[in-house]
Amino acid sequence: MLNGGTLLLIGCGKMGGAMLQGWLDRGLSGSQVTIVDPSAKASYLDPFKKQGVVAVENLNDISDSLSPALVMFAIKPQMMDDAIGDYRRFVKPDTVFLSVVAGKKISFYEDNLGSQAAIVRTMPNTPAAVSRGMTVLYANPNVSEEQKAVCQEFMAAVGETAWLDSEGQIDAVTGVSGSGPAYIFLMAECLAQAGVDAGLPEDLARKLAHTTVSGAGELIHQSDDSPTQLRINVTSPNGTTQAALEVLMADDGLQPIMTKAVAAATNRSKALS
Repeated sequence: MLNGGTLLLIGCGKMGGAMLQGWLDRGLSGSQVTIVDPSAKASYLDPFKKQGVVAVENLNDISDSLSPALVMFAIKPQMMDDAIGDYRRFVKPDTVFLSVVAGKKISFYEDNLGSQAAIVRTMPNTPAAVSRGMTVLYANPNVSEEQKAVCQEFMAAVGETAWLDSEGQIDAVTGVSGSGPAYIFLMAECLAQAGVDAGLPEDLARKLAHTTVSGAGELIHQSDDSPTQLRINVTSPNGTTQAALEVLMADDGLQPIMTKAVAAATNRSKALS
């Protein structure tokens, strides 16, 4: 994946670990990976270490001779301000910095790493932890086409990818796919409660709701039909589904609520960044 180069992974928590496992499964050699994480001695990193991955607690534990092709930031936003300056030493034409850190703009990295740094900002979502994520990417002008291809290949290991035309679109992406899994989880909760309210036992209502939501998502994933067509396919004229959809598709139904929710998330993303 790196044509023999090395990866420096900053942070190996749930998201970072899921991505690393996806890369190793795709053929990346563990010997090409160095992790910097305060929990470098934790047992959950042992499976990676057995594959040749090196894990250190501090950047100072890394040899000055290390020249990674890819430096990836996968830590919490509040940790970035103190950590970012230490990585300026890796700024070279053949090194690209890839960030999955929420809320940190390209300008943040350019201010701290220098205007010559090649930087790709991404916005993944939590289904990346099960290799079903959606990640958008945006690169600054210093990133070469080859480096873009490398970054896209890395993020494709945990799901679908798409490039943005402008960094400002990331706020709307956050509102749709970044926060979107929570909307679906809430829908599963509401569907289960509706089943209880209709007279079903709680355990059965929960199982029906959870399986229905996950199964419908998988059907969207595998089908060549659009969600609109799939909806039409299961809606018999004057049947039970149509009766429910008349409520959900009313002027005060699901669409205006979802539009309002995505707008709220988008506006909060703008405020936070």
